Amino acid sequence: MPTLTILPSGKTVETATGSRLLDAILAAGEAIVSKCGGEAKCGQCHVFVQEGKKSLSKTTRSENEKLDSIVGVSSKSRLACQALIGAENVTVELLGFGSGF
Repeated sequence: MPTLTILPSGKTVETATGSRLLDAILAAGEAIVSKCGGEAKCGQCHVFVQEGKKSLSKTTRSENEKLDSIVGVSSKSRLACQALIGAENVTVELLGFGSGF
């Protein structure tokens, strides 16, 4: 099972291959918002993938379009609602936008 590490808290959880990144973050007890129900429309679940980006599913067209409209996006950016976890370990950084940090 791949391991998900969540920054800045440093929490580490085992996740099932094919799990949605958003669901894994929520299951770890982290505060992250997804107002659109995981449809890549709100951008609230924007995270930076610090390690293991190649293990995540490919970025979809709708995700790219939403990321293009968000300030502060980098090559490490993903929407947690759209990324599926592969077989490798992943480390993400929560940005705290709208998540109560």
